[in-house]
Amino acid sequence: MPELNEKVASLFGSKTTSAEAPAVPNEAAPNPDDVEALSSHTGLERTLTSRHLQFIAIGGTVGTGLFLGTGGALGSAGPAALLIAFAFVGAVVYSVMISLSEMATYVPVAGAFTTYATRFVDPSLGLAMGWVYWLSWALTFALELNAAGLIIQYWNKSLSVAIFIAVFWVIFTVINFLPAKIFAEIEMYLASIKVVTIVGFVILSICINAGVGDQGYLGFKYWHSPGAFKPDDIIVDSKPALGKFVSFWSVLVTAGFSFQGTELVGIAAGETLNPRKTIPSAIRWTFWGIFTLFISTVFFLGLNIPYDEPQLMSNAKDASASPLVVVVRLAGIPVLPDIINAVLLTAVLSAANSNVYSSSRILVSLADGGHAPKFFKRSNKWGIPYYAVGVCSAVGLLAFMNLGAGGAVVFDWFLAIVTVAGLICWALTNIAHLRFMEALKYKGISRDDLPYKAPFQPYFSWFGLFFSSLIALTSGFQVFIKWETSAFFTNYISIIIFVVLYGGAKLWTRSKVVPLEEVDLSHNEK
Repeated sequence: MPELNEKVASLFGSKTTSAEAPAVPNEAAPNPDDVEALSSHTGLERTLTSRHLQFIAIGGTVGTGLFLGTGGALGSAGPAALLIAFAFVGAVVYSVMISLSEMATYVPVAGAFTTYATRFVDPSLGLAMGWVYWLSWALTFALELNAAGLIIQYWNKSLSVAIFIAVFWVIFTVINFLPAKIFAEIEMYLASIKVVTIVGFVILSICINAGVGDQGYLGFKYWHSPGAFKPDDIIVDSKPALGKFVSFWSVLVTAGFSFQGTELVGIAAGETLNPRKTIPSAIRWTFWGIFTLFISTVFFLGLNIPYDEPQLMSNAKDASASPLVVVVRLAGIPVLPDIINAVLLTAVLSAANSNVYSSSRILVSLADGGHAPKFFKRSNKWGIPYYAVGVCSAVGLLAFMNLGAGGAVVFDWFLAIVTVAGLICWALTNIAHLRFMEALKYKGISRDDLPYKAPFQPYFSWFGLFFSSLIALTSGFQVFIKWETSAFFTNYISIIIFVVLYGGAKLWTRSKVVPLEEVDLSHNEK
């Protein structure tokens, strides 16, 4: 196994080491306090607390998917389909989060996902998974920068988007070169604005539904007319029931995109104080916090907006397309659209800030595993991996591409990569966890002795693996109903990239699945 890891590492001139001696069955679980005494091999400093982890994840998750994407999803599928889709994907995310929590508390490392896939499954899988996940978050930074400029144009369309792309790029690049604790504090305040806004919106929605506003009392009026489910336009005439299911399934992709980022709690495991105690609490509060915010928001959106409202299907990228604005506009409440646009800007900027952090730590993890040039691990005296941050920030400059002819097409590809890449990594996280449990059993380590024991296992991991994979594979199923070659590649570009990376790594290294006796369960970063 060491030879395989070294061959992967030879691609970039670094070296992945294995455990000094092969693990043997009935291996005793190491002292839980050992991890606290170990210095990070990557040079990252353990300074983050549970609240930092929670707000980093909230900052990366609650963004355009919830504030903008839910409008189009409601308009294309109906309120009941939207609510069920978000609840169902929430269950998939829960399976990923508890799996990640069990691994991250036992082996707390930076960038988590790549390391676990490499250690527990296959080095080639870790390489492919890490680069796809890194690409998705690095490209999201460019997407959010562009979105920020478009949101500001809501107030003044004469201003060029390029101005704001440049300004915000500089600001967030600088912030991410600050010590991780300072970055986390800034992110905490930015994310707090989003949380307060959603809570305020839910309260306002209850009042509007009860009769405050121009529409009077609503109740479940719009669930009856125009209806709770909207059949897919392509097959509505031939098979209405099937059309409703097709509409529901299409919304799963939107829900998956909206929930992406919840797993960022695991990315920061290598910079967390007392990870064995901090991570389980952070993951639990992060998931349930985000799940509650999402479910309550989409529920009240479905109550207060009919799915045939024309503004829901608008192609606008500012507050005019936000379903939150549609709610207050239908209620006849002035001023609030401007306030919501300001919040939407904050949401996008918070996500952009989190994107640079998460993508840079994934790059550090890739370098530490021998899957990227080793200089990406270099950190300054504050524990900031400056090369990794610099490269990830530079990817954000791709936002300027959207200003040129044909740029919108390129950005559609970027968005497709981001959407499906998260689903791929969720599935692979569950695979890594299944393998982790097999290794524990082989080495005689009881899961009852782990710092955190995930419930409902291995059933939840199999559940998450199956449906994450299924949603990713069917993300562009509409192209098979009405074939369009360009749409096929747009929808499946992430899967194509992953297959190419994994296949290329397998051909180059000839790596195999890591034998159970060689699975590295050590607590320190290699």
